[in-house]
Amino acid sequence: MNGGVGSIYGAGKAGSGTDPISIITKPYVIVRILCWVFSIVVFGCIGSEGWMKNKCLYNNDINACNFGTGIGVIAFLGSLALLITDVMFNNISSIKVRRRAVIADMAFSAGMSFLWFVTFCYLSDSWRKAPYPKDGYGVNNLRGAIAFSFFSIFVWAACIFFAFQRYKQGADTAFMTSGFEGDGSMPGGAPYTSYPDGPEMNEGYQEPPFSATQKDMAPGGPGFQQPAY
Repeated sequence: MNGGVGSIYGAGKAGSGTDPISIITKPYVIVRILCWVFSIVVFGCIGSEGWMKNKCLYNNDINACNFGTGIGVIAFLGSLALLITDVMFNNISSIKVRRRAVIADMAFSAGMSFLWFVTFCYLSDSWRKAPYPKDGYGVNNLRGAIAFSFFSIFVWAACIFFAFQRYKQGADTAFMTSGFEGDGSMPGGAPYTSYPDGPEMNEGYQEPPFSATQKDMAPGGPGFQQPAY
């Protein structure tokens, strides 16, 4: 059974080490890196040229700038934490911990996808109402924050998809692995064989060698032999 749980919830064999190339090339890790990069772009654009003389260029709405920056920082820290978890996932030997990590991934990714949708709508509406900045200051960054907020909705939705696939795979594998525990069968489907008992066992019984009785071997008995000195 221990050999069958190594791949539960999308992990390789626990304790097998980490191969950076194989980890980075996994689809869900690539999507996670995109989430991390997009978050940097959003809060970087707003932080660098989203303000002019302490005024938010999104229609002078301070909350719009703060909200976009805050969601970007949360996404940055969250995606970084999940990326580290992905790298260390193969070294997690506890199936319960793996399951919780995958569920947390799904929940956090769903929350971030929703928050990025709200951010996109909020920034878009504020930019629509805002006057055009003087000399076009920060226009590209302001539009870039809106665009990457929109892209972030889908990359985090992709994280939900991959996390769900890992959860489903883990649940199915765990069920198949533990399925033979209660039905008396081996993993390959062959049933356990039990020792015969009752009359059937007695029928196949044979006397062991040297089964002479103590009476026969006693001095004077038919089986007694005089020792030679």
